[in-house]
Amino acid sequence: MPHDGWPRRLPLGLNQPLLPLPGSPHRIRRPGLCLLHWPGWLDPAARQLLHGHLLGPSIAWQQPQVQVYGRLHAVPRLVCWYGDPGCSYRYSGLCHQPLAWTPPLQQLRSLLRDQLGWDFNSLLLNRYRSGADRMGWHADDEPELAADHPIASLSLGVARPLQFRPRPAGRRGPSPLSAGQPPLALELGDGDLLLMEPPSQAHWQHGLPSRRKIAAERINLTFRRIQT
Repeated sequence: MPHDGWPRRLPLGLNQPLLPLPGSPHRIRRPGLCLLHWPGWLDPAARQLLHGHLLGPSIAWQQPQVQVYGRLHAVPRLVCWYGDPGCSYRYSGLCHQPLAWTPPLQQLRSLLRDQLGWDFNSLLLNRYRSGADRMGWHADDEPELAADHPIASLSLGVARPLQFRPRPAGRRGPSPLSAGQPPLALELGDGDLLLMEPPSQAHWQHGLPSRRKIAAERINLTFRRIQT
């Protein structure tokens, strides 16, 4: 029996398989930044099924705490980490051990591999319960992430702007490619797919700011490649 009653092939009408909607991506290029954006990539019926699965009992949502200046703070969102065996992931001082893929998430992973030609072995789920939940400025450049592999991000629920800015001066200094470039914001709606290609993480940061007037929920699925 499929997990949570999830069909082995997602019906999009008359027993059709899970398929993305047709269309070419919007290409966004800046020095050191390469983004491919497919608005409404996932069919509305599939979005509804996937959203229901993500809100069901199969997904073990957590709200971990991080230490900031000696005090513990709950992260302003819910998270969950899935992946192949051995794909542990450390960020913000936390080490996440992968949960086993659920059948719907595995099916979505296979679809992305077939459509994009990249084999992802891990998935970070972020659940923004309202506009108060957020993600601060960061780059997905942890040592265990394959730097030559893109990150695929699927959005479900209410539209929120994902912001990008050049990597600021820090331990590594500012990026020689992106320095002086203006920031940009990309509105990601229900079913949108965003591919962040290398070397974007080395030269740019991204974040999801709070939007107090938004009461609805957003779930983001980011597929990655962990070096094992």
